[in-house]
Amino acid sequence: MDNVDSNEQRRKLSKSLKPSWVFAIALGSSVGWGAFILPGDWIGQSGPIGAMIGLLIGAIVMMIIASSYGVMIKKFPVSGGGFTYAFISAGKKWAYLCGWFLSLGYISIVALNASAFSLLLKFLAPGFMKRVYLYSVAGWDVYLPEVIISSLLIILFAVLNSVGTSISGRLQFYFVVLLIAGVAILGVLTFGMADQPLENMKPIFKEKQSIVTSILMILAIAPWAYVGFDNVPQAAEEFEFSPRKATLLIVFSLLTSFLIYAVMIGLTAWTFPSLSAIGGELWPTGDIIFNVLGTVGLIVMAVAIMMGIFTGLNGFYMSASRLLFSMARARALPNMFRTMTKNQIPVWGIWFVTLITLPTPWLGREALNWIVDMSSTGVSVAYFFTCLAAYKVLAWSVEEKGREIAPVKKGLALVGIISSLAFLALLLIPTSPAALTLPSYILLFGWAAVGGVFYLVIKKRYNSLTEEETEYYVLGKTIESEVRQTKPKEKSTNKKVAKKQTPLVTMKNSN
Repeated sequence: MDNVDSNEQRRKLSKSLKPSWVFAIALGSSVGWGAFILPGDWIGQSGPIGAMIGLLIGAIVMMIIASSYGVMIKKFPVSGGGFTYAFISAGKKWAYLCGWFLSLGYISIVALNASAFSLLLKFLAPGFMKRVYLYSVAGWDVYLPEVIISSLLIILFAVLNSVGTSISGRLQFYFVVLLIAGVAILGVLTFGMADQPLENMKPIFKEKQSIVTSILMILAIAPWAYVGFDNVPQAAEEFEFSPRKATLLIVFSLLTSFLIYAVMIGLTAWTFPSLSAIGGELWPTGDIIFNVLGTVGLIVMAVAIMMGIFTGLNGFYMSASRLLFSMARARALPNMFRTMTKNQIPVWGIWFVTLITLPTPWLGREALNWIVDMSSTGVSVAYFFTCLAAYKVLAWSVEEKGREIAPVKKGLALVGIISSLAFLALLLIPTSPAALTLPSYILLFGWAAVGGVFYLVIKKRYNSLTEEETEYYVLGKTIESEVRQTKPKEKSTNKKVAKKQTPLVTMKNSN
């Protein structure tokens, strides 16, 4: 084995992301097609105010969880997100489990955004999109144009992400500006043109259903509604600014995401006395905009939706490829996933996501919804491990030596742990008002079984690295070195720590 400099052994991503681009990644990934397509469904489930309250509480909970992400990004500004933090908090096996389910969540949202673009076109140009009928899946008719268009969109964003992070980051920012502008215009115009906007929103909660149930039904989807802010830690290794800004960027993106959701729910409710007055079935919000603002309003809406779809595709392509890169760097995936271009882009991760998602337009949207519903579980698991990691690295008082003293942040991490478990309970307990459907349960257990088999295949290779070597490849340093940074007085006297650090200098060249 050759002794090489440690910097040559651990492959790194280039630092090219600006703060505005990272904000756009978080916001654009959080707000996708759902903000425009689903308000009618949410109003039907919970009433307009019930839906808004559920999403507001969800945003606050996400901000609490985001504080833990901020702690971890500051201490360990590397890619990997939930995979990395699960390793810190619970070890290699749990890190693999978290990474496995989180990767499915990211990849399925890429697929769902691609299909959402076809859904938009099916509303705008039904005559064209409903040509060449192929078959039906779970009651959803699949037509050739939607398959072709969704597939081309998947390939287009794979190419854009393969070119360079700076290009995809800059595009993300422009997309988000158009998204926010479109929502603001639609909200102001519909509220101003409605005869009695506040009166039209009644009943504010769903009739013959308790207020608590109405709120919980929407709160349960918060991990899905706001998934995307956790793309920020996946890009942490590429920040060209201080990681300390991460928390503020995430919180601001979550607040903006909630406002966008609230405006879209509001205009769906306040424009007319009831949804039945419109008669739209496929897309009530689109029908409302067309009836009030005509073709021009529909164009503004279409542009805003396209920006939401594009930002979701772009953001989750980035996060999925970085997660796969981080897992491969820790030897949890084959070496090809840590292969990079000359621009330091993990290109194999990008094209693997493409390969996995290209068949999904053929499945029909209903079957794809089952996958996405199930993947919310993986996102909640990542939230749990992130909050657990933050709880472990922070201290209540000076008695906990070697840790940053931050009782408020540690308390928020504890709340985040409890909230993550509550989200999992809402999804997994069959009697919950927001429990997964039977197909989603089946897919969840199926994905877990596949992950178990794959783990048995890579187990020997994954565990061939010592704990110190794994820490180095995942974090860029050992956890012991992080402790020494918080205890400067022990830097030159802690021989035990220094001894444990030496293997990193003469580590195997396993690239």
